[in-house]
Amino acid sequence: MKIIKFLSTLDRRIIYLILALVVMLPLIIPSVQKVRVMTPVNKLFDAVDAIPDDQILMIDFDYDPQTLPEMEPMGIAVLRHAFHQRIRVAVLSLYVQPLGLAKKALDQVTEEFNSRSTSRADSIIYGQDYVFLGWQPPPIVPLLGMGSSITNVYTRDYYGYRTDSLPMMATVKNFNDVGILVSLSGATAPLWWVAYSQTRFGVAVGAGITAVSASEFYQYYQTGQFSGLMIGMKGAAEYEELVETKLMLKGRRKASEALGSLTAAHLTMIAFIIIGNVGYFVRKRQGKGVSK
Repeated sequence: MKIIKFLSTLDRRIIYLILALVVMLPLIIPSVQKVRVMTPVNKLFDAVDAIPDDQILMIDFDYDPQTLPEMEPMGIAVLRHAFHQRIRVAVLSLYVQPLGLAKKALDQVTEEFNSRSTSRADSIIYGQDYVFLGWQPPPIVPLLGMGSSITNVYTRDYYGYRTDSLPMMATVKNFNDVGILVSLSGATAPLWWVAYSQTRFGVAVGAGITAVSASEFYQYYQTGQFSGLMIGMKGAAEYEELVETKLMLKGRRKASEALGSLTAAHLTMIAFIIIGNVGYFVRKRQGKGVSK
């Protein structure tokens, strides 16, 4: 009983210190966590994989630094998938803030592939294999305007090139040439693509969202308005798992590594909750015994 009393009256600063150590250690010494791939992520992977040669994958990077740990691994995993399968990619942002984060993910994955390439044929070439369209305000303009013409909405890309001069865009006119649009956002951007672009032009939409917003978005997956869904760090780790197991493509899996920290933190909190409740009932029982 002494150990229960000691643990149940433990100074909260020690609890915070233990929790901090539990969170940090798996990040300092990372190890990839094996995950079970759920249906929403599997469907998104299959939808991207099924894009025909005459269509492209469009990715909307709309996350910020606060949601980057959850969202960036999603973007990197989807880009790896597309580049490995030689699926052409158009990247954009509905807001100006995520542009640097989108470029960071693009540069990382492009470098990964080009560092292993042996010829121009197996290299990832800008303007031919992917295009960074950039940002065009306000959001309603690309949401509706690309249904008629992508190059009229984005006359110049992120780097200042005329989009109609890029080889890839010669055969990409509007949403009819987009196999699926994947929106990665910590806010409501995926719902805008459904409400405007999908409703009016029929473009398929997939989404990557934060874990805390899952309840808001899951109903759209259930109704089929989202072709697939990645939810939080777990969803990103599931897509990483598919990229490695189905495509035999290895690379650093940040989401899968971070799951160890999340799991350890959750288990530690559950343990403290159990200890606190056991201590409460023990003290309550002892108090009744004394009163008698």
